[in-house]
Amino acid sequence: MSLPVTIIDETEVIIGFYPKKLIPALKLTTQVDLSGKTSWLAAKYEMMLGATRRAIGQLSEAQLQQHLPWREHWTLRDLFMHIMSFPELAWLSHQCGSMSTDDMRASDARLRGVQTADAMAAYGDGVCTHIVEFVQSNNTEAFDRVVPAHYGGEVTVIELLTLILSHSTHHLKQAYWFIDHELGVTLPDPATAEDLEGIATPTALF
Repeated sequence: MSLPVTIIDETEVIIGFYPKKLIPALKLTTQVDLSGKTSWLAAKYEMMLGATRRAIGQLSEAQLQQHLPWREHWTLRDLFMHIMSFPELAWLSHQCGSMSTDDMRASDARLRGVQTADAMAAYGDGVCTHIVEFVQSNNTEAFDRVVPAHYGGEVTVIELLTLILSHSTHHLKQAYWFIDHELGVTLPDPATAEDLEGIATPTALF
């Protein structure tokens, strides 16, 4: 597994996407609102995961097994599973107490058998249902549980879900680029800019 690493002045090493460390270390003036309103979060997860499932259903099994040029050991199937499994891990953190690299590896092993388009879409549907039900539950104790996460550091579960929404949306945009530029397929109903409005993602895909 490749990990994003930031090295500052050749002395400080920050592993992963960790805004609470990166912002002061890089002397950024930006303020990141990670709290997210639960109704907004539920709607955006439905939009993003729905768009992911639609894209999967509009591709052949052979297309899903095409390898990505920027990550040679990954197929498009792997990218789509990454888009859907990270939100599941963020949601599960309210139960297991973390979203660590060990949790990610265990998830990859558990989902290895999910290969066909139908199985992938069914998995994504379940993930979406769990997340929407959770964020609409008003379970403030679970929302505010602080968990160690590879993405975000020490964050609350709601903060983590907000971060991972951005992470998965960024990868969905990469999948769209690959489908369009490498597979030559025009999806009939991709997520629109309006659908994804308000979800923070990097300007550059790669």
